[in-house]
Amino acid sequence: MQHGAFPRDDSQAICGGSIPEGDGRPAFVLRRPPHFAIPILIAVPHAGRDYPASLLSRMRLADEAAPRLEDRYVDLIARKVADATGAALLVANAPRAMIDLNRSPDDVDWEMIAGARARTQRSRLAAGRRSRSGLGLVPRRLPGIGELWNQRIRAAELKARIDQVHSPYHLALTRTLESLRDRWGAALLVDMHSMPPLGPKTGEGRAADFVIGDRFGGSCESALVAAALGHLDAAGAHVVHNRPYAGGYVLDRHGAPARGLSAMQLEICRATYLDAGLREPSAGVDEVAQTVTGLIRRLADQMTRGAQGFAQAAE
Repeated sequence: MQHGAFPRDDSQAICGGSIPEGDGRPAFVLRRPPHFAIPILIAVPHAGRDYPASLLSRMRLADEAAPRLEDRYVDLIARKVADATGAALLVANAPRAMIDLNRSPDDVDWEMIAGARARTQRSRLAAGRRSRSGLGLVPRRLPGIGELWNQRIRAAELKARIDQVHSPYHLALTRTLESLRDRWGAALLVDMHSMPPLGPKTGEGRAADFVIGDRFGGSCESALVAAALGHLDAAGAHVVHNRPYAGGYVLDRHGAPARGLSAMQLEICRATYLDAGLREPSAGVDEVAQTVTGLIRRLADQMTRGAQGFAQAAE
C-alpha cells in the first residue's frame, strides 16, 4: 500500500476520501488496531505531502510556500508513537495548501473564489474567521511570500475539496472516536501539529518545546490536560498551556467531554526534530517520538484506570 501505508500486520489500514485531480489517491489513511488497545486516536491533519501537479502549477513560490504551510514531517513522529502504543492513527495525505482540515467549511475568503458565492450558513463550530488573516479553509497568503496563488479557485473546485477531503476526514474522526468510546466508555483525540520555534531554546524564559491546547478547558477533561502537562514537564520538556495555540475547529467539533469525548491539541516545536533549515527530519525524530510515546502511555493509563473504576462502581 502506498501514500501513508502502515507496516503493522495486526492493524486495518483504511484509505478514505480522494484528492481532487489526484488520480484517485486517498485523501487520508486511518489505521484502526483490532479491539482498540487503548482509548486514544492520534490525528495529523496538516502534514499531507501529496500535491497534485495541477495544484503546484497554480502556486506561487511552491518550493518555499508548501513546506511552510505543512506541519513538516510530524506524521513521522505520530506513526512511531502509534506503533509503540497501539493508538489508532489518522493521517491526512491531502496537503494543507489544498484545504485546511482544522478550519470550518464556511471559513472561506470568497475573494479567492471565481464564480457565484455558494450559500453558506455560519457554522456554530467555527473557531474564528481565520480567512481574514490569510489562513482560512484554503490558505491565501503567508508572511514573506504574500499571495500564494496565481489564479482564483472555481466554486466547483472548492466544493470538490470539501466533499472529497474535508467531509470524509471529519466523518472518519467522528466514527473512530465513537467506536473508541463504545469500547472504553471514553475516548481521547490527540490532534498532532508542529509549530515554528517561538523564540530562543536556551536560557531563562526559553521557548516552548510543546504546547497543549484544550480550547481553554472546553474540549478536554481537565485531569487529562493536567496529566499531559505534568508528564512532559517531568520528562524535562518545556511545555505551556493554550498559549499561543489553544486549538481550532477540530477541537471545537470533536471535543465533547460531557459525552465522554475529549480532544487536545499537541504542538511540537519543529526545531526539536527537523534540521537547522526546518525542512528535513533530524535525529531528533526518535527522541521526540519517545517523549510523546511516554505521554500517550500516561494518558492511556489514566483513561483505562478510570474506565475500570467506573465499571467496578457500576457492579
